[in-house]
Amino acid sequence: MRSLTLHLKILITLLVVLGISVTAYQIFVLGIPVTEDATDDLWNIDAKVEFVANPKDPVKIQMFVPPLSRDFVSLNESFISNNYGVSVNRIDGNRKVTWSARRAKGNQTLYYRLVLTKRYSGEKVKIKGPTFRDSIAVEGPEKIAAEALLAPIRQHSADVETFISEAIKRTNNLNDDNVKLLLAGDPSTPHKAKIVELLLSIAHVPVEKVHTIRLVADQPQTPELWLRSFNGNDWLYFNPETGEQGLPADRLLWWTGDENLITVDGGKKAMVTFSLNNSEMNAIRLAKLTDENTDANFLEYSLYGLPLQTQQTFMIMVMIPIGVLVILILRNLIGLQTLGTFTPVLIALAFRETQLGFGIVLFTIITALGLSLRSYLEHLKLQMLPRLSVVLTFVVVLIAAISLFSHKLGLERGLSVALFPMVILTMTIERLSITWEERGANHALKVAIGTLFAASLAHLIMSVPELIYFVFTFPAILLILVGFMLAMGRYRGYRLTELVRFKAFLKADS
Repeated sequence: MRSLTLHLKILITLLVVLGISVTAYQIFVLGIPVTEDATDDLWNIDAKVEFVANPKDPVKIQMFVPPLSRDFVSLNESFISNNYGVSVNRIDGNRKVTWSARRAKGNQTLYYRLVLTKRYSGEKVKIKGPTFRDSIAVEGPEKIAAEALLAPIRQHSADVETFISEAIKRTNNLNDDNVKLLLAGDPSTPHKAKIVELLLSIAHVPVEKVHTIRLVADQPQTPELWLRSFNGNDWLYFNPETGEQGLPADRLLWWTGDENLITVDGGKKAMVTFSLNNSEMNAIRLAKLTDENTDANFLEYSLYGLPLQTQQTFMIMVMIPIGVLVILILRNLIGLQTLGTFTPVLIALAFRETQLGFGIVLFTIITALGLSLRSYLEHLKLQMLPRLSVVLTFVVVLIAAISLFSHKLGLERGLSVALFPMVILTMTIERLSITWEERGANHALKVAIGTLFAASLAHLIMSVPELIYFVFTFPAILLILVGFMLAMGRYRGYRLTELVRFKAFLKADS
C-alpha cells in the first residue's frame, strides 16, 4: 500500500511538472501570448526614391534594403516601378535592389515597400563575425596623435566592449588636441566613426558601420549610423556619439558598410524619403503568418498546425476534460448526485448548439415525456432491449416533432434539438426510470436536477472564450488536470453535502 501511494505521488508530480514545464516553455521561450486579445506590432515602411534621369543614358539605380536576418521577418516586400527591371542580390551580408531601364527621361519616382514584424520564434541562427583585423596604415602626425589617444584608452578599459566605448568617448572629446588633429575640422558623425575605426584597427579590434531606421510612425526618417563589433558570440552595437552599448529595440538594421544608401548611374539628384506607419494584429494570427514566411516550425507541431475545420473540432474536444473536472469536483468534493460523470458533460456539449436556456427547456420536455413513456412500457412487462428500442424511437419522433413545430412557429433555435445525442437521452430516461423504481420519485428528481445543474455549470465553464483559447494553445495544461484527477482518486474525506447531512450527529455529540 505504501509503495502504491509513493508510485501515485511520483506519477502526479511528473505529470504536473511536465505540464508546467511545457506550458512555461511556450509562454516564456516561444513567446506565445497567454490571452487571445494580445496583439503585436505590424510595420509598413515605404522608401520613396526620386531622381532626375539623363535622357540619353541607360539608367541603373541601386539601393540597400534590410537583410531581415535576425530580429525581424518580412510579411510582404514590394518593388514598385514603371517600366523598370528589378533584381535583388546579396552582397557581403547586405541586400541590394537594382532598378534598371534602357531609357528614361525627366523626374523619376520608384518605391520600395516592406511590411514586417518582430521575429516571433525559432532558434537563433549561430552568428559569425570577424574577431581580428589588420591595422589601417597611418603616418606622420596622425600616427602620433592616434597612439597618444590609444594609451589612456588601453589604461581605462578591461575588455573589447569597454575598449570600444572608451575609444568613442575619447573621439567625441573635441577639446583634445589629438582629436582635433585627426578630425581635421570635420566633426560630423561619419567622420568621427572613421576615426574610431582607425583607432580600433591599430589595436586589431574589428568594427563596422551599420545604418539603421527608427521604427517610429509618422515621423521623417533618415538612416542613423551605429558601430558594431563581434565579440566571438554576438554583435555588440555602439552609439558613435556617446559610446553607449546596445541597439534600441525600435531600430531596424538597413545596411552595413561605408557605401551610400543609393547610387544612380544615368541620373542625378537622387533622394530617398522614408515613411512609416504602425498597425496591430492578433498575436497568434501574426505568428502563423510569420511561421509561413520563415523556417520556424513551432506552430507546425501545435494544434494551430491542423486544418482550420479540424481546429474547430479540437477546440471542443480539449474542453471535455475541463467539463469532466467540473463534474469530478461537484461529485467528489461537493457531493452533488448526477447520472454518472460523462452524461452531464455530453449534455453540456449539446448546450453549445441549443444555448443554455433553450437547451434546459428541451432537455426537460424530452426527458419528462420519455419517462412517461418508460413508465407506460413498464406495465407491458417488456425486456430491457426492446424497451430501450421503443424509447429511442420515441425520442427520435419527439425530436422531429419539436423541430417541425419550432420551425413553423419561427423558433429556429428549436431545430438544434436534433443535435442532442439521442442515445444519451434514451439512456438518461432509462436510468432515471430505474432510479425512480429503486429509490423513489424524490431521489430520481434530485438526480435529474443535479445532472442538469452539473451540465449547465460545465457548459458555462467550457464556453469561456479565454479558457478555450488557453487550453487549445497550451494543451500541456491537461497533464496538470490529469495529475489533479489522480490526486482526487485517493480522496477519502467528507463531501460538503455530507457535512450538512451529519450535522445532527455533531449536535448529539455536543
